[in-house]
Amino acid sequence: MDYGKYIRALGSAALALVAPPGFAAEVTLVGLIGAKAIVVIDGGAPRALAPGQKTAEGVVLLGTEKDGASFDIDGKKRTLRMGQAYSAASPGKQSVTLNADTRGHFVTMGSINGGSVRFLVDTGATFVTLPAAEAKRLGINYLQGQRNRMQTANGVTIVHAVKLDSVRIGDIEINNVDAVVSGNDAMGAVLLGMSFLNRMEMKRDGQSMALTKRY
Repeated sequence: MDYGKYIRALGSAALALVAPPGFAAEVTLVGLIGAKAIVVIDGGAPRALAPGQKTAEGVVLLGTEKDGASFDIDGKKRTLRMGQAYSAASPGKQSVTLNADTRGHFVTMGSINGGSVRFLVDTGATFVTLPAAEAKRLGINYLQGQRNRMQTANGVTIVHAVKLDSVRIGDIEINNVDAVVSGNDAMGAVLLGMSFLNRMEMKRDGQSMALTKRY
């Protein structure tokens, strides 16, 4: 008996079970341009899909909406929000894959208390941190929160402690998140700090970062 041939045959069968030909293992929505969706499939280069277009991996764009898109993946309808990934290995997990911008920052759209915001991932920030202008826009009455002084990269600033009902990016939603509101409106984006990130499993691979909800 040719044991080498037998082992190779077993290996090929195992691969076929894990990743059948023509099926995507992971699909990430990284952008929207009009009716087209920009996707990364199995870690490849970003590509644009038009409605009805089918890739070699069997992914079909069904349609787009304001902050997401619907796909036919492996014969089933899957709806992904911006930055969200679908993995055939763990379809039930709440996870998001973010891609770094040209400056190496991880920026993504999400929501606070149901209102749309632009997040900047900041592992150096203890709390989710909002500029006062964003807090006002979202209807957060931060002036009733405890007043503190906080050391930042730009020096000491006055902040107010608040509790956010919900913070969401992609399919991940966390409730009752500690946050602070800063009077420094020059921040621009909302800092996605450790009061949110410490409930995630974080894995960085080059220019991408995967966040998976732990609890």
